[in-house]
Amino acid sequence: MRKTNKKKLEEFIRVDHAGERGAIKIYEGQLLALNTLIKNEELKNIVSEMKKHEEEHSNFFENEIVKRNIKPTKLLPLWDLLGLGLGFGSTILGKRAAMLCTASVEEVIDEHYKSQIDQIETDEKELKEKIIKFRNDELDHKDIAYEEGATKKGVYSIMDKIIKTGSKVAIKISEKI
Repeated sequence: MRKTNKKKLEEFIRVDHAGERGAIKIYEGQLLALNTLIKNEELKNIVSEMKKHEEEHSNFFENEIVKRNIKPTKLLPLWDLLGLGLGFGSTILGKRAAMLCTASVEEVIDEHYKSQIDQIETDEKELKEKIIKFRNDELDHKDIAYEEGATKKGVYSIMDKIIKTGSKVAIKISEKI
């Protein structure tokens, strides 16, 4: 049986921990906007439901960090702040922008999780199964975002590129630091 590289596993868990926590912060930023400036109960319910999934994912990776004695990324406070800002900012731009934020992030996470799934060997069956489940949850969030009006037309295409680039940069940095 082939074993998954320990260093790679640590990177996977560190970045997934940061990413799931970042997703929670994005949704918290969206909910802050929805509870203060923007009144849209339907969107608030959708965001709240997606946030619950991210909390489940985050709790799993938080436990893995502790169990495996892995140091979380040193940039968690920065990612928290940027996630809150992204969520809040996208939501005050309107429902389409808020949903595009979700879709853009989830498209990056889909590729990211797919790559991890392909690299994890059978010695890490539980981890691999969890990442498969979490990837499916993220794909559901992406689908919901498009059903709720996310679009890449016009100025939204620029927003999509900015969010995706930022997400990819955060992933690369969080794997190492």
